[in-house]
Amino acid sequence: MSSIRPWRDIERRKSRQIMVGNVPVGGDAPITVQTMTNTLTSDAKATIDQIRRCEDAGADLIRVSCPDVESTAAFREIARAAQVPLIADIHFHYKRALEAADAGAACLRINPGNIGSHDRVAEVVRAAKANGCAIRIGVNAGSLEKDLLEKYGEPCPEALVESALDHIKLLQDHDFHEYKVAVKASDVFLAVAAYQGLADAVDCPLHLGITEAGGLIGGTVKSSIGMGMLLWSGIGDTLRVSLSAEPEEEVRVGFEMLKALGLRTRGVRVVSCPSCARQGFDVIRTVEALEERLQHIKTPISLSVLGCVVNGPGEARETDIGLTGGGNGKHMVYLSGVTDHVIQSETMLDHIVSLVEAKAAEMEAAAQEQAVAAE
Repeated sequence: MSSIRPWRDIERRKSRQIMVGNVPVGGDAPITVQTMTNTLTSDAKATIDQIRRCEDAGADLIRVSCPDVESTAAFREIARAAQVPLIADIHFHYKRALEAADAGAACLRINPGNIGSHDRVAEVVRAAKANGCAIRIGVNAGSLEKDLLEKYGEPCPEALVESALDHIKLLQDHDFHEYKVAVKASDVFLAVAAYQGLADAVDCPLHLGITEAGGLIGGTVKSSIGMGMLLWSGIGDTLRVSLSAEPEEEVRVGFEMLKALGLRTRGVRVVSCPSCARQGFDVIRTVEALEERLQHIKTPISLSVLGCVVNGPGEARETDIGLTGGGNGKHMVYLSGVTDHVIQSETMLDHIVSLVEAKAAEMEAAAQEQAVAAE
């Protein structure tokens, strides 16, 4: 059987690359995962603590709202403490954009159209250029310009794309090209169609999102359907999963989405069965515990957890570490697809965690050796 699997190939849309701080976005760079803090930005300590949790979850970029002077005053301390580039979220008040750029923002999230006059847009662009900031144009179906709503009658893909193109022109008129664009909507079909239309019209990086997606479960499903369709067709250079949940959960869902499509790998990818009466151990509780205890693993590792021998051996052969349920409290462990040893139920959980940690350490050491050898 041929090892070439063309039905798995995703050919990414060719976009030009920009830099958000030290993180490349677009081109052939990895698709970045973002989230947004929900603490009061004026409370620097609380915001930094939340940023740290998001960084631990793997966030590449983090957005921080700057609605008032107190927020931009605290932003400098927050930006110094952050280990990833920060995006300052600005609405209406152009001076907040100027302050955030001076305070260390790597990117300004604005709608150029609601910043004010052309002179104010020009000031924001000058501040962005002076501080090496990128700009993210954020178009949202819920806040489209009045003239576009009058023209089209309702939010529609054409209206979102026209709004984005108008905002892009405002930046280009000031010779600014370090921008990325989002055309978000809560309606999955509207968002997907708008992104498809924009992808054909521009060459800049696109930031994906299904806005106001909902809670952890509903929002994950909705975002996965919408962004999954776009990512599968090659559209998208950076993303945020908008959930009514803790920001670090958005990061984890984002990475799971990319892992499922083979677009990016980070941490443990768990292959597990839904469980049934054949299971030799409690698969649901075991997977819950493993996912919780293995969150600290950053090295890409595949782990299969199957309750019985119907599909267990076949799945285990495809993963780095595999566990298949057996009878009498004895279960088979597979290493690199090969049956290796038997483990008892009472020590199973700790044993699998230790195997994954050891495998991760081994892979990290090998990668370091290769890096040293290549120098």
